[in-house]
This record gives sequence, C-alpha cells and structure tokens, in this order.
Amino acid sequence: MEENQQVEPVNKDDRTWAMLCHLSALAGFIVPFGSIIGPLIVWLIKKDEMPVVDVHGKKALNFQITMAIAYVVCFLLMFVAVGLILLPIVAIFGFVMVVMASIKANEGKEFNYPFSLNLIK
Repeated sequence: MEENQQVEPVNKDDRTWAMLCHLSALAGFIVPFGSIIGPLIVWLIKKDEMPVVDVHGKKALNFQITMAIAYVVCFLLMFVAVGLILLPIVAIFGFVMVVMASIKANEGKEFNYPFSLNLIK
C-alpha cells in the first residue's frame, strides 16, 4: 500500500476494529508494554481480512513504538531533571493522540499521528 493511501471502511465492523487498534494501546496503563502489545495483537488478528485495520494498526504501532522511545528518553533525562517535566507532557500527549485517533477511526477517517516514526510499513 502506498503511504497516505486512504482506505475506506466498508461497514461498522471495520470501523470498530480500526478503533480498537488505537484504543488497545491504553492497555499500557495496566500491563507493562501493553501499549505496544495491544495494537500488535489487534493488527495481527485482523490485518489480512480488513484492509482498514491494516492501515490503522500500522499507524497505531508506529506511534506506540515512538512513544516508548520518548518515554525512555524522558527517563534518561530525569537524571538532569528535564525528564521530570517532559514525562507528564509526553504521557498526556500520547493519551490525547490515542483518543483522537480512536474517534477518527470510528468515524471512518484516517488519522496521522504527529511526530510518529514510520517503522512498520
């Protein structure tokens, strides 16, 4: 698939699974690495039968991997006190972006996460 190619969900089931790709990242609040494992599981289960889930799953995974890198950087910066300020900002940003992406996916629209590394293509 080409980058930025729009895939329109054909039904509510597609939109629901696309939304779950993003919302499953909230599992990170309960399970260590759940923010990556959740979208990965949803994506692996439905990517072959629902093209829209393939697109949203890749975007969710790329963003969550980017956020994991940002958390590690913030943790390392805690030794010079900058991380104490950055960590809550990064966490709030990540949460807001997941909610926004979930809403867009449920509306049948594509959402491009800002600052997301494109690791999974």
